[in-house]
Amino acid sequence: MRQRRRLTTEIKASLRALNNQISLLNHRVGSRLDLKDVDLDCLDLISQHGPLSPSALARRTGLHPATMTGILDRLEKNGWIARDREPADRRAVAIRALPDRAGELFRLYAGMNSAMDDICADYSEEELAVLSDFLRRSTSAGLNATEELVGS
Repeated sequence: MRQRRRLTTEIKASLRALNNQISLLNHRVGSRLDLKDVDLDCLDLISQHGPLSPSALARRTGLHPATMTGILDRLEKNGWIARDREPADRRAVAIRALPDRAGELFRLYAGMNSAMDDICADYSEEELAVLSDFLRRSTSAGLNATEELVGS
């Protein structure tokens, strides 16, 4: 039981350290591209889950719609996203990431992506499945905790 508690504490500490390191990496990437941290976060969400409406993105991030408008204005001005009118409802807008600048992001994250490939190569498929499940469930727990804070 003591070993389990120690390992659980280690995992939480490692996730915290990983979160900090990824935040620092993202900050460096954002600085190179003249993007604020929140701009880079929103761009990543649009890339992963887009196209999204501005209100859906605001809900996902917990940001005020007026703040979201400023972020989207900056991203659009700098060629990262496009705002497309929905054909069914001309008032509705869908935000999508533009592929033209994706290469810049890939280059800046290439070192981390390569290191992750090397790390994953050391694990069996079964171990990778466990790690993937753990990270997916941890991400879901983080999303739920965020949504609870947004709602309160």
